[in-house]
Amino acid sequence: MKKIYAALLAVPLVVWMGGCSQHHVATTASGKTVYGEQAQIIERLRNAGEDLKQLMNAPDSAIPQDVLADAKCVAVVPDMVKGGFVFGANHGRGVATCRTGNGWSQPAFFAITGGTWGAQIGLESVDLVMVFLGDAGMQQLLQSQFKLGAEAGVAAGPLGREAQASTDWKMKDKILVYSRTKGLFAGIDLSGAAVKPDDDSTRAYYERPVAPSEVLTGKGPRNNNSDLFLANVREAFREAKAKGTSGN
Repeated sequence: MKKIYAALLAVPLVVWMGGCSQHHVATTASGKTVYGEQAQIIERLRNAGEDLKQLMNAPDSAIPQDVLADAKCVAVVPDMVKGGFVFGANHGRGVATCRTGNGWSQPAFFAITGGTWGAQIGLESVDLVMVFLGDAGMQQLLQSQFKLGAEAGVAAGPLGREAQASTDWKMKDKILVYSRTKGLFAGIDLSGAAVKPDDDSTRAYYERPVAPSEVLTGKGPRNNNSDLFLANVREAFREAKAKGTSGN
């Protein structure tokens, strides 16, 4: 009886996942219409850039400029999904970029599983931004796989004047986390969450297997569909550099 019940659950799940893949449609930078996995990847890039932009435009809760000025890499997970019977844990697919000698790198794709957040009514997903500080933080992202809080120190990022009032975040933590839902910031604990490369997305996006370290150090292939996401990153970090130079 249990096997029959499990099989009945599996059928609609497979249909649902297949249907989702087929219904994704996006337009590339060259104007071409793409479907399925390619469309999902382009949507993820655009959503990630928009999430970062919205976080920076939040009136009182933007990521502080001091934090951005010290960042080596930034990673965005649009719509990290709260655990249910499908995954059994919080799960998200994101995109990351790092500073190189020629500006920000092409995006590397990753998956994150684990972490917890409060039982707010109706809260099923959050937008997540991780800021990797210094060379130590960048080295964590360049690894093939790591656990937050174990191999990599992680903490909730300071907001607004908190960054100016204390320098503890510079000395203790390699990764600062910012999260929000529907315009509001949501507390999330990523201790123990596993981060690993999203090889399927990378292969589909660059049309060949590419190591995350190759992409994030600026040695990988280029894709024009990255431009909008990278423009949003440059906008956020250009403001940080300008304010840091002026002393504000």
